[in-house]
Amino acid sequence: MPSSHTTPRQTYQNEKVSVLLPLPLAGAYDYRVPPDLSVAVGDFVSVPLGKRDLKGIVWGGGSNEVDDKKLKNINGLLEIPPLSEDLRKLIDWTASYTLNPPGAVLRMSMSVPSALEPPKTRTAYLPEVGAANADSDSRIRMTEARRRVLDVLADGPPQVAAELARSAGVSASVVRSMADVGLLKSVTLEEQIDFDKPDWNHPRPILSPSQAEAATALVDAVERSVDTEGDAGFSVTLLDGVTGSGKTEVYFEAIAATIAAGRQVLVMLPEIALTTQWLKRFTERFGARPLEWHSDLTGAERRLTWRAIVSGEASVVVGARSALFLPFPNLGLTVVDEEHDSSFKQDEGVCYNARDMAVVRAQLGRNPIILSSATPSLETFVNVQSGRYQSLSLPERHGGASLPEIAAIDMRIEPMESQSWLAPALQEAIAQSLAAGEQVMLFLNRRGYAPLTLCRHCGHRLQCPNCTSWLVEHRLQRKLSCHHCGFSMTPPEECPECEKPETLAACGPGVERLAEEVAERFPQAHCEIMASDTMQSPVSAAALVRDMQNREIDILIGTQIMAKGHHFPYLTLVGVVDADLGLAGGDLRAAERTFQLLHQVSGRAGRAERPGRVMLQTYRPEDPVMEALVSGTRDQFLMAEAEERERHGMPPYGRLAALIISGNEYDEVERVARNLARNCPVEDGVTVLGPAPAPLSILRGRHRWRLLLKARRNSNVRAILRQWLTRVRIRGNVRVQIDVDPYSFL
Repeated sequence: MPSSHTTPRQTYQNEKVSVLLPLPLAGAYDYRVPPDLSVAVGDFVSVPLGKRDLKGIVWGGGSNEVDDKKLKNINGLLEIPPLSEDLRKLIDWTASYTLNPPGAVLRMSMSVPSALEPPKTRTAYLPEVGAANADSDSRIRMTEARRRVLDVLADGPPQVAAELARSAGVSASVVRSMADVGLLKSVTLEEQIDFDKPDWNHPRPILSPSQAEAATALVDAVERSVDTEGDAGFSVTLLDGVTGSGKTEVYFEAIAATIAAGRQVLVMLPEIALTTQWLKRFTERFGARPLEWHSDLTGAERRLTWRAIVSGEASVVVGARSALFLPFPNLGLTVVDEEHDSSFKQDEGVCYNARDMAVVRAQLGRNPIILSSATPSLETFVNVQSGRYQSLSLPERHGGASLPEIAAIDMRIEPMESQSWLAPALQEAIAQSLAAGEQVMLFLNRRGYAPLTLCRHCGHRLQCPNCTSWLVEHRLQRKLSCHHCGFSMTPPEECPECEKPETLAACGPGVERLAEEVAERFPQAHCEIMASDTMQSPVSAAALVRDMQNREIDILIGTQIMAKGHHFPYLTLVGVVDADLGLAGGDLRAAERTFQLLHQVSGRAGRAERPGRVMLQTYRPEDPVMEALVSGTRDQFLMAEAEERERHGMPPYGRLAALIISGNEYDEVERVARNLARNCPVEDGVTVLGPAPAPLSILRGRHRWRLLLKARRNSNVRAILRQWLTRVRIRGNVRVQIDVDPYSFL
């Protein structure tokens, strides 16, 4: 069903058109539409480029820059629904905002080249007319096996030979022989993904009064966008609810209203691991699973899912940040769950924030968007305070559960044993919880066994050969790994520097080392680790979550992957080891991120009948982050953080853009960086910091320098950057990457 907000598409025949290709080229290329072909803006077409045949999108009318005699003809029109108007506008907007070629952004929408090919076909079988009465035909022998095949097909869909033979309990030769004698007829089926459509009218849970009020407001926004022409259909609503308040069930009502209106829904989650329980709740609510979009899909799954989306068959899609650029023809609602999460920011290739771009896509499509979080980002918080975004509040946990009690353990005065990472107060609390038959979660945002390995004899530190980062020991896998480039090696028997044997020592704790201590102190408890390198697929994540829910795990130890979205009714104690970890490094968002992360992990405790408590091991209990967590004064913390940012002209009250210069040769990279600094913009309200080697000065074998542009909020940062880059000639292997609104400063 086409969106009521779509304007008629311009069509072309026997004239020039511009075709955008999914390549990092300067812009669209002109082609001629042959007389026997008619194309429209948004159509997928096949065009020649050099000796290659490429697929692209008709982007508009042609220019006058190329002589008509030099133009090549479009080869043909692909049998794929056109790219929607809102997505075409989003691609242009994103390219302009991030200073990337439009084709590089288009490539994210055309990320499955095989989906552009004609769909694969299969031969299936149906009974011929009169086959059921073939007993009377003396020329056909009706065996028991043949009768079972006909019974399977009776009043059912056509089936391919292998499926039909398996269902009837016969060999494939029986099916083929039935086709030969005229009992079965063959039909051609296009390959399609097998899925049930969610039922918006499926029986739903009873909502609390506050949930029902919020749900009504969200449904009203959806219905308003359906009934209203123009920009009035666009709205941004923050669904602001404490952990365990039932935000998901509330926005499910908006999803139901969108499906009922015949439109598509996109739900973005920051982590694949979060989909496990989310999918279970969605299936219970709508009687079917949505389609998924993430890196763990097979090539065939990606191809079929992409085609189901572009055809409009997929009514609900849940995915990671890349799902934003999928070719929905009729997108009616977007939900960004855990909207504050930094995983929505892409730092390589086209650098963009999927949350912010989702708001732009909703505005271009004139649709509502819901941002859901218990710890909203400062940008969203300020937008609510200024009235640009609406807000709905769920201040209480669902079902009468109470928020956990949070306490700080001052590690400066805690009597710690050597090589122990658990404070005595936390150890005692763990023992009490286990004795009561309750579950415990220990949080340490550091993967592996130890973050650093050094030689006790000469002090040599084991470093990645491709990056300026220490190798992390993963003792369970018997390897040392770089978490930036993926390099790994077997731990050496002797120091690579002084060649002394048995002198290498692990320094500091990771989750594996914490699990080792837990096993020694609580030998009767069943302990498991939950980290991105121990849960490499949704299947493994689902298995661990299921074991936790079934109370087969007593103590769960993990990183930030377990900090949000999970509901474990018998989990009553959360212990945070090294709670100050995220505050180091001078990152602009360090305090905000640390508060969000620790608030989210604290929210795992006491989500059912049993009350929960949280213990934060910290060397800085007086830090505003720790004080806000203990006192429960989230809004006051955010307001203080906002005032501090405003005082220094930092986002969201100012603008930042990073220039990352990288290359194989250090001298060339430094030369370009210093040349950029010499030619930096000089104007009121604009400051350039740097150049300087990046904190991660070598990454994947490439040397890296950085500059940071800081400007007023109303500055035209894109124009400033474009003009700046034209002043410097960049040659050879050196690359300059632009990151507008950077999140990472490494």
